[in-house]
Amino acid sequence: MDITALAIFAGALFVAAGSPGPSIAALVARVIARGPRDVLPFLAAMWLGEAVWLSLAVWGLASLALTFHAAFIVLKWVGVGYLLFLAWKMWHAPVAVAADALPQRASGAKMFAAGLAVTLGNPKIMVFYLALLPTIVDLKAVSVIGWAELTATMFAVLIAVDLAWVLLAARARLLLKSPPAVRLANRASAGVMAGAATAIAT
Repeated sequence: MDITALAIFAGALFVAAGSPGPSIAALVARVIARGPRDVLPFLAAMWLGEAVWLSLAVWGLASLALTFHAAFIVLKWVGVGYLLFLAWKMWHAPVAVAADALPQRASGAKMFAAGLAVTLGNPKIMVFYLALLPTIVDLKAVSVIGWAELTATMFAVLIAVDLAWVLLAARARLLLKSPPAVRLANRASAGVMAGAATAIAT
């Protein structure tokens, strides 16, 4: 794949994955309450679930691009609108962290199952990929290698973002409990997401 397209994909995913949402709130709450030692199974399941959603989006959109060109163009503009909607939601996102989002004590298998359920049960992840991919990838020419490059990029971004949240939660607990800090992160992310949508549209 074109390195520019991969960079745009990585940047948009970095913003979306790094924004405080249900998964990040659950992760941070768990680390603040119990420390970082037992969150790796939860993280691994989240990453695997994202790979599933990305794969479904890539191959589903590739089929659509080859079959329904007009619908595909409409979908691209719907994607721009959705990115703007995400920016609005990030700007107005609540700043409370749900402390009970994850079980207090759980085995590795239970943590993995919880992470998988959180990710696969969240269709917003699929919609994000559906909105983003048509704007940066020539899906008519998508290949297994291109899919592998997207997936590897996704793993690299998610691992970096999620481990950074774990580190921040472990070392700066008071900051992450502060509503103003969460609000600032939400609004900075909203600005970047809106900028990405504007760049795509123009």
